[in-house]
This record gives sequence, structure tokens and C-alpha cells, in this order.
Amino acid sequence: MSRKDGGLPGGRTHMCGALRAEDAGARVELAGWVARRRDHGGVVFLDLRDREGVVQVVAHPQEAPEVHRVASNVRPESVVRVAGEVRARPEGTANPNLPTGEVEVVAARIDVLSEADTPPFQVEDRVEAEEAIRLTYRYLDLRRPEMTATLMQRHRIVATIRSFFDERGFVDVETPMLTKSTPEGARDFLVPSRLQRGKVYALPQSPQQFKQLLMVGGIDRYYQIVRCLRDENPRADRHWEFTQLDVEMSFLLEEDIYGLIESMFARLWRDVLGVGIDTPFPRMAYDEAIGRYGTDRPDTRYGMLFADLSDIFAGSGFRAFASQVEGGGRVKGFAAPGAAGWSRKELDALVQEARSRGAAGLVWMAAAGTEVRSPVEKHIAAEEVRAVCEATGAKDGDLILIVADQPSRVSVALDGLRRLMAQRLDLVPHGRWEFLWVDRMPLFEWGEEEGKWVSVHHPFTAPASGDLDPRTARSRQYDVVLNGIELGGGSIRIHRPDIQERVFEVLGLSPEEIEEKFGHLLRAFRYGVPPHGGIAFGLDRIVMLLTGRDNIRDVIAFPKTQSGLELLTGAPSAPSVEQLDELGIRLAKPSDRP
Repeated sequence: MSRKDGGLPGGRTHMCGALRAEDAGARVELAGWVARRRDHGGVVFLDLRDREGVVQVVAHPQEAPEVHRVASNVRPESVVRVAGEVRARPEGTANPNLPTGEVEVVAARIDVLSEADTPPFQVEDRVEAEEAIRLTYRYLDLRRPEMTATLMQRHRIVATIRSFFDERGFVDVETPMLTKSTPEGARDFLVPSRLQRGKVYALPQSPQQFKQLLMVGGIDRYYQIVRCLRDENPRADRHWEFTQLDVEMSFLLEEDIYGLIESMFARLWRDVLGVGIDTPFPRMAYDEAIGRYGTDRPDTRYGMLFADLSDIFAGSGFRAFASQVEGGGRVKGFAAPGAAGWSRKELDALVQEARSRGAAGLVWMAAAGTEVRSPVEKHIAAEEVRAVCEATGAKDGDLILIVADQPSRVSVALDGLRRLMAQRLDLVPHGRWEFLWVDRMPLFEWGEEEGKWVSVHHPFTAPASGDLDPRTARSRQYDVVLNGIELGGGSIRIHRPDIQERVFEVLGLSPEEIEEKFGHLLRAFRYGVPPHGGIAFGLDRIVMLLTGRDNIRDVIAFPKTQSGLELLTGAPSAPSVEQLDELGIRLAKPSDRP
């Protein structure tokens, strides 16, 4: 980047990382941070870094004694301005690992703009500092080239998304950050009101109702890259504050959403990674995903699909399996290729893995020729063993893993075991992108904690038919899955107030609760509502995948820890008595409970 590209502030002519062999002979002015200082026999070399990269600066004691003196004493991470000439590096000294590795800048002047203290960790990609230290000094962590590159890549991803939707006539509309608390599936963050004492706002978990109201308002095609907040336990791929790509359209069918989103991802992967992805994406019904993979976000890059073995063991002499089938449970399993030779210690660890995921236990069978080795081989008939091998597709040298329990526990345990075995057996292909639509989900599910029926997606999801029996009703919901990771999901929405009220009733809401929580939406629906639907994606997860990062905190500029602390500023902090008095609230004393 140089002045011909639009100009740089502060007298700079180029960015450090932009210099190339064709710039040799040019007089340049650069500014940045001193990444390293090296003294080679009197000649001082500085690696000067800015957001675009690093370039080598040379200070010769004979050519410029004062410049050499400054370079000899400048501390790492100090900010300097350098004026000099770009020269080709001497023969044999080029650095092929740097984009600027063919050139160096011979300094005619170095001005120290800001001296730096010794940083608490070395600012380089091979950082060994604990994450807590990195987050406390996040501004230093962001200087590391890989972190800078990640934020730059995030910017390009967002710019591509905006361009894509602008080209298709979508309107970017901001929705409120202070709104009403309504059931969205997670705990709200609440904000006390100073003017309406005794009342609170909720920070949005999503702009769901507002984007539907935009459709009522005639906006027709809306998108927003919006901050959302959910008070739920963070994970490696989930954060309290997250960024959502939110999309809604009127007068549409599922196919319109599918085509739009497939085109968007094809554009992203082409522009950001230079990779072509196949469209249209495959589609899989929810029941098939649960039945064959144990999850509604299946990783389809490798095999080991589940086989239902319940009929084989119905009435079996092996009571551990037969009793589960009699009690409404299921017996399912899969074959892990080439794992029959695992040690007993490794196999016992798999049993513990299944139990840690809620299953009662795990039975393994190791296929060796025509024989099968298993701790329960004496209790299972030979014809049952043959039937299991046939159902799972097990071959000589394969390991069969079987779980018998209630259906949900079987699915959770086997899904975890399948992913674990794929990693340990190196079955996951690298550089392969397998997108998938999962659809035809249930409309309701039984909430154990709530003790009532709850929405699988949200209460505004349209039913697939007139069936609203919570045990059988299906929805017009759809999710996008990539390599076993849910990127986002959406649905065709309910646009008829009578159906919306019936859904609220199934969810156990009284007429008073419906009016209190959703009266504004139902009133809007009395004034002409177009059929509409949409989808939302976790932008942070998309950035994680496109940048190859494993932790969501590495793609967020200023993240919080797992416990919700922002180590950089010290948030959250205790409010003053005056602040609480203004709001008319009191805080309970911290609990001794964790």
C-alpha cells in the first residue's frame, strides 16, 4: 500500500509489508513497531512491523553514524519513523519466508516516536504466554502477525458479505440494543432503566422479532451484521458477545433461502480462500441425521455411520441389551476401521468416554478373521454377532462400538465416540469442505428443565403442516452444517396470527403471558403480513473456519474469558453506590457458591 493507493497518514509513503523487489531504488518513509533488533558486526538490523507485515531496516555505522546510534539503542516494540532507500538485499541474504524478503531499507533517518517498556511476553507468532496474560495485554497480542492477519481476514469476510447482499438489493437496517425480554432459548443480559425505575431492558439474543416487523413494514429484503448477547456458558466455539449475520426476506419459499445462502458461501470461499465449493449443497432430513450420525450437525467427510441393532437384540439372552429394547431404549453401534488391535487400556478408556457422555456403558467387539473378541462374547449368540457385523459393515480388523440406552443418550454417546475415533484413526480429510442442509426438524421438544413443551428453534417457526401435536409436528426449519459444525439456521416464519397464538398455547403460555410477551407482534400481524422467512449465522464461527483457528476468542478483537471476565479493562466491576441509587436497585452480596 502506497500513496498512489489513496494516501497514508503521517507522511508515510508505503506500508512496511508492501515493499517488493520492484520498489528497489525508491525513497520511502515508513512507520511502525520495532519487532527485533540485531547487531551483526556493527551493522544494526531492525525488523520494522506494521499491520501489513515486516521489512528489514539497515543502519550502517559508516554511512549514517547518528542513525546507527539511534538504531543501536531503540527498544523492541518502540514506535519509529524511518526514511531511507529501498535496496535489493545482497546476494545470498534474501529471506524467502517473507513477502518483503528480497529487499531492505537503508535508513537515512530514524525518529523514535514512542519508547516501549519491556513487554510481558515476546510479540511473535510462536507465543508461549498463557491466554490470561495475552488477554490482559490484548493490544500487544494483536500486534502478532497471525492475530493481525486474522482481524484483517475478518474484515475481508465482512466486506465480501456486505457486497454480496448489496448487489442483491438487501437493505442493511439496525435494530435496537435495548429491548424487551422474551423467550429466546438462553438467559438474557438485563439492563436496569434509570427513567423507568423498577423495570429492565434486555440486550438482544437476536433481532428475531424486529426483523419480522421489518417485513411487516415492507422492507422486503433485510440483512444486518449485528452484535448479539446470550448469558450462557462459553465454549471454544461460543462466546457471550457474538456477531450474527442476520437475513430476512418476504414472499419466499425454502428454495429461495437455499439458493441465496449457497451462492453467498460459494462467493466467500472463492474470494477469501480461492477455493471452489460445490452447489447445491446436499440435504438431509433431521431424522436421518440423528439416526445415522446421532446429531443434527453431522460431519459427512468420513464414514462410520450408525446401525440400529435393536431388532437383533430384542428378546436376546444378553439381558443388558434386551431389557433396554423392552423399555423403549435403542441399541446402536458403528464399526471403526482397523481399530480391532487396540489395547485393553485404550478400549477401557472408550468405555469411560461413553459414560462421560451420559450412556450407561459401552460394549466393544473386535473383529479378527471369523472370530470376534469382546468382554461379552459368552453372552451373545453367534448369529447375533454375525448380524451385528453385517449391519455395521464390520470387516476383519475393525472395532465395533455399541451403546444401549434411551435414544437421546445413545445418540450423544455415539456421536462423541464417532468424532473421537475419526480423529484418532486420522479419518478426517484436510482441506475438504462439506456443506449440508439439515431440515424437517420437529417443531417442539420436551424441555426436561422447564417441564413442558418448548420450541426446537423459536416460537415463530412455521409448522410444516396443520399438525400442531407437539409429539409429531414438524417445522419449516433448516440449518447449514459445515464439516460437523453448525454455521447457522433459520426457518419460514408464522405469518398468520391464529397459528401463532395456537403455537404459543402449545408452549403453555396463558393469554395474559401471550399479551405481555408478544402482544406487540400479534397486533402487527393484524395489519397485513407477507409470508416471510430468514436465516442467521454465527459470523465468528465462519471466521474461525476460514482462518483455521480453533478458539473463538482468537477471532474476536477483545474477548472475555470462560468465566466472563474482560482481563484488559477489569470488567465486570462493582458499581458505585451513587450509580445504584440512580437506578433504584441493590445488588446481592457475592455468593460463596462457584
